[in-house]
Amino acid sequence: MGEKSVSNIPQKANRSEHDGNSIQPVTPNPSPEAAALLRYLREISGKRTLTGQHCPPLAGSTRLAGMYQQANHYPAVFGQDFGFSAPGTWDGINFRQRIVDEAILRQSEGFIITLMWHAVRPTDDEPVLFEESVKGRLSDRDWRDLLTPGTAIHEKWKSQVDVIAWFLKQLRDASVPVLWRPYHEMNGDWFWWGQKSGDGGYRQLYRMLFERLTTFHGLNNLLWVFNANEIREKVDPYPKYYPGGDVVDILATDVYRGGFAREDYEGLLALADDKPIALGEVGAMPTRDILRRQPRWTWFMRWGDPSALWNERESVKELFESEETLTLEDLPWVKIAKPRIHYPIIK
Repeated sequence: MGEKSVSNIPQKANRSEHDGNSIQPVTPNPSPEAAALLRYLREISGKRTLTGQHCPPLAGSTRLAGMYQQANHYPAVFGQDFGFSAPGTWDGINFRQRIVDEAILRQSEGFIITLMWHAVRPTDDEPVLFEESVKGRLSDRDWRDLLTPGTAIHEKWKSQVDVIAWFLKQLRDASVPVLWRPYHEMNGDWFWWGQKSGDGGYRQLYRMLFERLTTFHGLNNLLWVFNANEIREKVDPYPKYYPGGDVVDILATDVYRGGFAREDYEGLLALADDKPIALGEVGAMPTRDILRRQPRWTWFMRWGDPSALWNERESVKELFESEETLTLEDLPWVKIAKPRIHYPIIK
């Protein structure tokens, strides 16, 4: 397997069949960097798919190096989670500043940054246990209070969001655009924000967060990703929770069981109205054949530890070196030969 050709990769975010001066992020007065990233995603949509790797808070960016060991290439997308758990644990909230510092460093090397937050239940105080809080439940009364300004739960929710906003502002001030995936997998029932339908449900919560981060906090570096879960038994169709195109830049789904079903791909495209679509999280990475049949995925982000791919590394290399994918060195703005040594966030 030799070097793949990159002749059809756009070298700058100029005009394309998707492009034009009218293409702007949904955030008011978006940062130039966020606007440029969205234009680039539109450029590659239908042509190439960005490779990505999630890195949990405690592990820092070490999984980027782990993927390089398997693929002989760094992924283009670096994913992180702001966490929720006790300091020093896998998803420890003490790692948040290091996550921000790491995102600034990796973006300076050319990586595209995607961030999420397994948000604490708004009736709880951080740190929390995953099963008890993130996967906990809110009563109907608590849910109504959450969406009602002036209630104790609503005020507590604002304070929790404001903590995360403080970290996102550091990225804004460092000119780092972020693919922001809030309250993901909402069409399943496993998170406290899951399967809340109707006008007083998930859509209102999403819009409430959008308003808090954009209008109140002035965060203009975020590209807003509506990130659902692949449709299966007891997981609802995407439109049921879609908050509207005026607050969504990109639509995504997470795939762990269904094997990249045609219904998921076509369902997102139908809802997207020409917006980019992506694979927010995947267990197994899509194959070249899948990407040929479903070329509109603009990125995928593998969730698990790359060391598990050791026995599959030849096929991983083939995928990363294929004409269907883009790795770090393929990105037109990348100037360095290799990133710096990846050290764990915890020292």
